[in-house]
Amino acid sequence: MILEALDGGLLTTVQDAGRPDWTHLGVPVGGPADPWALSVANLLAGNDPADAALELTLVGPRLVAREGGVLGLAGADLGARVVGGRRLEAGRSYRIAAGEELAFDGADGAGHGRALRGARAYVALAGGVDAPRVLGSRSTCLPGGFGGLDGRALRAGDQVRSGPSDRRPAADGLVWPIEDDATADAPRAPVTLRALPGAATGIGSLTGATWRVAAAADRVGVRLEGHDLPPDIGGEALTHGLPWGAIQIPPDGHPIILGPDHQTTGGYRVPAVVISADLPLVGQLRPGDEVRFVETDSDTAVRALRDQRDRLAAGAAALLEAAGWDRLAASAGG
Repeated sequence: MILEALDGGLLTTVQDAGRPDWTHLGVPVGGPADPWALSVANLLAGNDPADAALELTLVGPRLVAREGGVLGLAGADLGARVVGGRRLEAGRSYRIAAGEELAFDGADGAGHGRALRGARAYVALAGGVDAPRVLGSRSTCLPGGFGGLDGRALRAGDQVRSGPSDRRPAADGLVWPIEDDATADAPRAPVTLRALPGAATGIGSLTGATWRVAAAADRVGVRLEGHDLPPDIGGEALTHGLPWGAIQIPPDGHPIILGPDHQTTGGYRVPAVVISADLPLVGQLRPGDEVRFVETDSDTAVRALRDQRDRLAAGAAALLEAAGWDRLAASAGG
C-alpha cells in the first residue's frame, strides 16, 4: 500500500514501540503517545502490535492512495472519511482502493459538532509502515531529528509505504471488540489518572484538585493549570532520571506530565508518577480537558497493567477468529 500526503496535518509522525533501551545515552523512549491505540490499529491491520504506524494529532493529514490495501484505524475520532464517500470509524479495518482520498479533519470534521474525547488517532497499514530502523526503531524522534520520515512530521508530497508481511492476510470489515475508555463517545468529564508517590513529597496536593490541560500539551509533556500549589512542592532538585508519566513541578507550580518524547533526566521535583496502564489516557488529553489524580500503590499498578495486556490479548484472539470466519465465508461465496 502507498499513501501520498496532500497535506501533512497538524502533527503526523511514524511511531512504533519506541527506543526504551537507549535512555542511558539521553535518547527519549519515544513511540506512541497512546500505546493501546497503536496496538489496536496494528492488530486490525493484521500486524504485530508494536509495528510502525502513523500517529495523527487533533487534525490529521489528507492522503491519497496510490496503491490500495487494508488499513486499521484506532484511537480518537478525528473525523476520518473517504472524500466524497464513507465515514471511517475508529476501531475498524478498511480496504482502501487506489485513487481514494482520505481526510482527517478533526473531531468535528464531519460537521456534526460532537464533543468527542481524544487527541490522537493511529493509522496502521497491513505490513506496517516501511521506514528505516534507527537504534532499533522506526519511530520518529522529533527532539533528535531522526527516525520515521527523516526525523520530522509528515508533509505534502511524502509517500508512506507498507512493508512486506509474512503474517495472516489482512481482512477489512473487522471491528475491535473492546471499548476504549480513553476515546469513548461520552460526556466530557474529568479524566482520572492513577499515580504512585514520587521521590518528592506533595502527592496529596495533586490529588486534592481538578486540573485543566493547558495549550502547552505535546509529545514532550502535558502542562496543567488551574491551581496554585504550595511553594515547597515544586522547584529544583538534583538532576535525576525521569520515567514516562512522571509529574514534574517546576518553580511556577504548574504540573507537567511527561510524555514519550520527554528528556531522560531533569532537575525539578517529582511528587508523583502516572502508572503505565494510564499512559494511554495521558496521550489522548486535549487542551481544555479536566484531569484528576488518584493515589494508588504498586500492586494495583501492576494488576492494572496485566489486566490491560490481557484485554489486548483477548481482543487480538477475537479478531483472529473473526478474520478466519470472514475468509471462510468469502471462499464459499458468502
